[in-house]
Amino acid sequence: MSHFAHHVFFCTNQREAGEPCCNSHGAGDLWAYAKERVKALGEPLASRVRINKAGCLGRCELGPLIVVYPAAVWYTYVDAEDIDEIIAEHLTAGRIVERLAVAS
Repeated sequence: MSHFAHHVFFCTNQREAGEPCCNSHGAGDLWAYAKERVKALGEPLASRVRINKAGCLGRCELGPLIVVYPAAVWYTYVDAEDIDEIIAEHLTAGRIVERLAVAS
C-alpha cells in the first residue's frame, strides 16, 4: 500500500518565450497554492496527499495540467477555485471533477 493516497503532479514546465507551456498559465503559483491549501486543511488530508511539481507532461496543448495518481486522472484548471474543487471533490470525496477532466 502506498504511503500517500494521492500523488498530484503539476506540470510547471517553462518553455522558450512564445511556446505554449503550463507555467505561462500560472502553474507554479497554483502548485504553491495547492500545497498550502492541502496543508491548511489539516489531517487526515495533509498526510494522505502529496502535491508535486513535474517537468513537462507532454500535453502542452491542453495546459495547464495536473495528473492525480493512482487514478491517473488528468485535469486542466484556470484558477484557485478550480484547484479548490479538485481538492474537495477528488482528493477528499473521491469523485472525479468531470468538468475539469481531460481524456487520458
